[in-house]
Amino acid sequence: MNKSSFLSFLCIMLCITIYSQSKKSKDVQSIKSMCGCFEIEFNFAETFIFSEKEGYQKSKTYKARALEWGQLILDEKNKISIQHLLIVGSKQFPSIVKHWRQDWIYQNTDLYLYDKNDKWYYISLDKKDVKGQWTQKVYQVDDSPRYEGSSSWIHQDGKSYWENTTPGPLPRREFSKRSDYNVTMRGNRHEITSDGWVHDQDNKKIQKEDDSQFVLAHEKGYNTYTKVPDSECKAAVDWWDKNGSKWKMVRDKWDIIYSLNKDLTLKPTVDDKKLYSYLFSPSIDEKNEIHSTIDMFLMD
Repeated sequence: MNKSSFLSFLCIMLCITIYSQSKKSKDVQSIKSMCGCFEIEFNFAETFIFSEKEGYQKSKTYKARALEWGQLILDEKNKISIQHLLIVGSKQFPSIVKHWRQDWIYQNTDLYLYDKNDKWYYISLDKKDVKGQWTQKVYQVDDSPRYEGSSSWIHQDGKSYWENTTPGPLPRREFSKRSDYNVTMRGNRHEITSDGWVHDQDNKKIQKEDDSQFVLAHEKGYNTYTKVPDSECKAAVDWWDKNGSKWKMVRDKWDIIYSLNKDLTLKPTVDDKKLYSYLFSPSIDEKNEIHSTIDMFLMD
C-alpha cells in the first residue's frame, strides 16, 4: 500500500470511528431520556380476533393513568439500568410501588428468550450480528426475567426510536384473568418525543404448545410518558433512597443466576405465594434471606 492509499485508509477508519462514537452518544442520550418524572397514560385494546372458539371473550379495553419515576441506577460505558417506580394514592399520602426495570447493554451477545410457562431459553448471539445494537432487558417487579431483545437505535428525520419483536409472558393485567394463551409476542417501539417518550406496542396473544402455536388475537398498546418536574416524584426518590440497597442485593442474586448462561425455569408460586409477595415484605431484607427466597423459586 502506497502512502496516499494508506492515508486514505486512515481517513476512512477515522470517519467510521467518529460516526460510531457520535451514534452511540445519541443512543445513550435517548436511553437516559427515559429517566425522570412522568405522567403516564396506558392504553391497550384487542384489535383482530382469530380464536375459533364460540363465545370467545376479548379483553376489555384497558386504560389507566399514573405518575412514575425512572431512577437511573447504573450508568456504565456499555450498560445503563433504569428502575421504574409508580406513585399511587393522593399527593398528601402517596404510596410507592416498585415497578418494572429495564437494562440496556451495548453489543450484548447473551439473551434469555421466553419459551412459555415460566421458562426462558439461554442463547448466545454472534458478535457480528449485534454490532452497534443495544439489548433491552426487561425485568419483573421482583427482578426476575420478563423479555429481552437486541436492535439498533435509529436517529433519522428528527426521530429517535428503537424497535424489536420478542416473546414474553402475559402482562400483569392479564395473567390472573386469562388462561387461553401463554405467550405474548411483543412488538415494542420506544420513541423519544419533545415532551417525553412513547412505548408503542403491537402484540400477539399466542397459545403455544411443544409442537404448535396459535395466535388468538392481536393487541395494540400505546403508552405515553409526559415529562413533569422531578419534584412531583420526590416521594419515589425518597423511597428509593431508603430501599435501594435491598433491591441491589436482589439484583446481585439474579446476576449470579443469569451469569450461569443456561436455561431457566421458575416456579410460578411457592406455598401459593408469588415471588414478589415474599420480596416485597419488609421482613425479608438481609442478603441470606433474599438469596434463599429466590432459590425457592428455581427449578432444577
